[in-house]
Amino acid sequence: MLQARGICKAFPGVQALDGVSLSVSAGEVLAVIGENGAGKSTLMKILAGIYAPDAGELLLDTEPVCFRNVAQAMARGIVLIHQELNLADNLSVTANLFLGNEEVRGGWLGWLDRRRMTSRARQLLERVGLEVAPNRLVADLSLGQRQMVEIARALSRKARVLIMDEPTSSLTPRETERLFAVMAELKRSGVAVVYISHRLQEVQAVADRVVVLRDGRNSGELTRDEITPRRMVELMVGRDLKQFFRRSHAVPETERRIRLEVRDVCYQGGPQTPISFTVRGGEIVGMAGLVGAGRTELAEALFGVRPLVRGEVRLDGRPLALHSPRDAIAAGLFLAPEDRRQYGLVLEESVQHNLGLPNLDRNSRLGMVLRRRERDMAQQLCQRLRVRTPRLNQPVGLLSGGNQQKVVFGKWLARQPQVLILDEPTRGVDIGAKSEIYALMDELAAAGIALVMISSDLEEVLGMSDRVLVLHQGRLAGELPRAALNEQAIMHLATGGTTV
Repeated sequence: MLQARGICKAFPGVQALDGVSLSVSAGEVLAVIGENGAGKSTLMKILAGIYAPDAGELLLDTEPVCFRNVAQAMARGIVLIHQELNLADNLSVTANLFLGNEEVRGGWLGWLDRRRMTSRARQLLERVGLEVAPNRLVADLSLGQRQMVEIARALSRKARVLIMDEPTSSLTPRETERLFAVMAELKRSGVAVVYISHRLQEVQAVADRVVVLRDGRNSGELTRDEITPRRMVELMVGRDLKQFFRRSHAVPETERRIRLEVRDVCYQGGPQTPISFTVRGGEIVGMAGLVGAGRTELAEALFGVRPLVRGEVRLDGRPLALHSPRDAIAAGLFLAPEDRRQYGLVLEESVQHNLGLPNLDRNSRLGMVLRRRERDMAQQLCQRLRVRTPRLNQPVGLLSGGNQQKVVFGKWLARQPQVLILDEPTRGVDIGAKSEIYALMDELAAAGIALVMISSDLEEVLGMSDRVLVLHQGRLAGELPRAALNEQAIMHLATGGTTV
């Protein structure tokens, strides 16, 4: 149905694609995988009419096509669901579903047919298994619910080729199952699905064929019987990651004291049941739970975003007055947020600017920013974290997800953290960048920093945690030591079970 032949695309300082080819047939799920920066998203944007290729050609139904914009691609049935959601938060679900494709009546008057759009919205929401009212504001929906609205909007366009960029990154297991059911329905109706994901188990479960990209080129292709995590990893990174979660740094006994102590804490908007736990220097304490369990909300309370209504937070034995994030930062307690693009970065600004923002007090004099000092600091952090950017003044929004995440970490590392809370540290990050982030976490723990890692990836929780705290409906359901860690024990507590 759709072919890309010899596609090339360059940006200033970066050759994003160099002769990439792929094809997808009607009723097929084609997975496109590769490390961040491999060129996946750039290729998808070319297929969807966002970018024009520098060289190469696209064929739809064996005929050459040239899309000058997204509208032309949509008119031919090619729809892209972006990894970073593109919804209008101030509008209703129905308005978002039909934005730019509204149902009208009244001939030349062009009145909006709200009744018809609401009726169709209900059908689309039912099709993706999303139980929300069509008139509900998108701003009031969770990330997972917004993802399903994006999928429903694509279905409203009567897509022939549906491109999904990391569609499950914000979904619960139940929502993911529903998405796979929708994909199976699309296959039966002859829709071609191009599926991008870093979750290799999902790729193995849904893909009919896999195309692997590495450094902007085709690295290989796997047919259904050849698709295994090991083969995919080897093609993506050129090596077998046997020591993916290795903890190689020993922590001196002098650093193993209690760094963070949470005593009977309740926060605004949270449960009435108080939460207590400790984290020692050099520990990586995982925090697990189902979506909606309150992990992010607790992290925000510890960082001063949400007011505490009772209890006490201590750092190195000293009580903290957490009235705002400024107080947490001054004490050396930092948060790398779940949604890095909205809360962790200023996308339009440069890598140097983002790294320098939380460190203006250290890189300024008499109210003036010392740009050379800021540049030197940014250069050192980029080298330490292996941030792949053509230049320090590159807008951070143009970096891959893994490099963006490194910038989020880097701005705090410059302030020598005592406690670092990482909320979904590898969300939307490829397997190679994950390995680098895990190595960085290991290095920080060895330096005596106390790490709290919130993650929905059970493999990550099991692989990196010294202990795991499991939350259920906002309360601490239990704590599991390293020796007792397994998927069944975590899910038992996460679904309301009690420790034995």
